[in-house]
Amino acid sequence: MGTLAHAEGTAGLLIVSGGNETRSGPFASQASLAREIKRRGYPVFRFDRRGVGDSEGENRGFRSSAADLATALEAFRQACPQMKRVVAYGNCDAASALMLQGGAGCDALVLSNPWTFDEEDAVAPVHAPQAVRSRYARKLRQASEWQRLLTGGVSLRKLIEGLRTAMVRTSSQSDLVAAMQDAMASYNGSVLMLVSGLDRTGQAFRSAWRGRGKIVVLERADHAFSESADRMRLEDLIGSTLDEQARQLDVG
Repeated sequence: MGTLAHAEGTAGLLIVSGGNETRSGPFASQASLAREIKRRGYPVFRFDRRGVGDSEGENRGFRSSAADLATALEAFRQACPQMKRVVAYGNCDAASALMLQGGAGCDALVLSNPWTFDEEDAVAPVHAPQAVRSRYARKLRQASEWQRLLTGGVSLRKLIEGLRTAMVRTSSQSDLVAAMQDAMASYNGSVLMLVSGLDRTGQAFRSAWRGRGKIVVLERADHAFSESADRMRLEDLIGSTLDEQARQLDVG
């Protein structure tokens, strides 16, 4: 099941849900994004992966969503025959799903905070060395944290454990990251990768990724871009990507 926000633009946005989120997104954020992109003149299609929300079938997770992505893209193109270019947007494992499918037949990608951890990985994002390093770097820039340290408000045991974790250098990538890089190696469309500065999943991706794509860091954003300023920045970045696709059609 999917929802179409119709507009006359020759480029369109395919929104892919992450995790087990429905097509409205967390706090209706995807519905809000669709309304804004439609206001800018571009059609938008968002859908529930099978076994999630209004869609029937067995939910087998993002790694098994190739058929769902292909069907959604076909339905989108049929509903908007004037549309010549499709930009896909996905957050977290939705971004990973698009990468595993080498762009899933879309002309451009906007990928935020891709998930990079294997299921059997014992290091959760919250404890990943790159996430711990980023957290400590942020704290060191805050005068209040130095005050806490000097006045005994910081547990020395936890501080030492954190520093030990931060000093660990990961030398190998997860199998998931390797598969994503292999699948994206032959992708010829534009790729914009967004990393939320307050999100440990995004920080882990930034540390592990060795493939192509432009990376933009939104320093104060959380995983879901829940603050209004971050939502507006996300909308602008996606809108700019659609504008560029439409411009290329006009030139070509």
